Amino acid sequence: MTDLYASLLSWAVTLSGYPAPAEPPTVVIEPHAYFVEHACHGQECKVLGWYAGGRNVYVDESLDAQTSLFASSIVVHEMVHYLQGVARGDDALAAGAAFSVAPSCEQSVSWEREAYGVQREYILRYGAYLPVGTAMMDVHCDRAEDADPRR
Repeated sequence: MTDLYASLLSWAVTLSGYPAPAEPPTVVIEPHAYFVEHACHGQECKVLGWYAGGRNVYVDESLDAQTSLFASSIVVHEMVHYLQGVARGDDALAAGAAFSVAPSCEQSVSWEREAYGVQREYILRYGAYLPVGTAMMDVHCDRAEDADPRR
């Protein structure tokens, strides 16, 4: 792990409150096509970072976390997802699968909101404001009974 990524992991630990992991994640740089294929199921998307379980954190090759606050904030966001996985004790960390048991919609939204909150705080600590995670304000989970048209 480079000094830059170690520093960004330290930010994620400090701002999230999760303990430092015994093993840091491996940051893997990939072209945007990788995210379209794997994170977005073949549909064009704006994903620039992705944690899919296991030990890898994927970052779009267009990002320069060394010189861009926005780019480094994305790495911090994904590091939070890695810390969440370690805190859960996911068996998937060894297997490389996203989750050993699929999380509920509510849990997924909660994890995403937490990661965006840390990302925003990281940016604010540098004295900047970038509107990250604003789409999360509108995200909600439909309750099964609400979605049942017979009710």
